Amino acid sequence: MATHHAAPNEIVDLATWAQDVPNEKTKVIVKTDEMELVRLTFPAGKEFANHKVSGPCVIHCITGEIECAAMETIQVLTPGQLLYLMPDELHSVKAVVDSVVLLTIIFKG
Repeated sequence: MATHHAAPNEIVDLATWAQDVPNEKTKVIVKTDEMELVRLTFPAGKEFANHKVSGPCVIHCITGEIECAAMETIQVLTPGQLLYLMPDELHSVKAVVDSVVLLTIIFKG
């Protein structure tokens, strides 16, 4: 069964958005030709290591605490904080504690 994606003008509650996903609760909210919006969950200690995306991206900590490594720096994000990265910037994200992250990627036109 396909999971639900948000429609234009639909309110998304990040706390409950992925309840239809049985396990880790990572889920694409919206994906278009221009952008992708994803709710990611990271159990404590989980790392998404050394990757990059073709467009600019925003990593927004919703709950928990994450370490973001980019541009030869490691920074800790807590709820309500976000980090903007340029296209093709190599980066890693690691959960210090169980965390929920909102990832926004803008695709090159």
